[in-house]
Amino acid sequence: MHTRRSIVSGSTFEERIGYARAVVDGDWVHVSGTTGYDYATMTIADDVVAQAKQCLANIGAALTEAGAGFADVVRVRYLLPDRADFEPCWPVLRECFGEVRPAATMQVCGLADPAMRIEIEVTARIQRHPTRPVG
Repeated sequence: MHTRRSIVSGSTFEERIGYARAVVDGDWVHVSGTTGYDYATMTIADDVVAQAKQCLANIGAALTEAGAGFADVVRVRYLLPDRADFEPCWPVLRECFGEVRPAATMQVCGLADPAMRIEIEVTARIQRHPTRPVG
């Protein structure tokens, strides 16, 4: 049976704009563009590397709730207002994606708030492993 469900993170942006942090559609998990906000406090660090780490923590939480993980990611998009901010983030990004090697794109563009220095979006396909619970 084909199922679809939404995952929300508690970000005020989701309610105000009208979207979900992620949508699980069958085996596919589509995680919205995710910035470095700590959703518990709705604060964001000034440092781009700290923001990238928080982006990945937020994405990881959504993937876990979907029954997936970073190993299931097949596509990642990086959005940054300043191309010079991308390379300092590479070591953090490699921690999550270095072994997985998803298809990836980096785009320079404006983000919704000047405090946002990086936004990351991923698509994953849940692999049905006998040792991994699926939810």
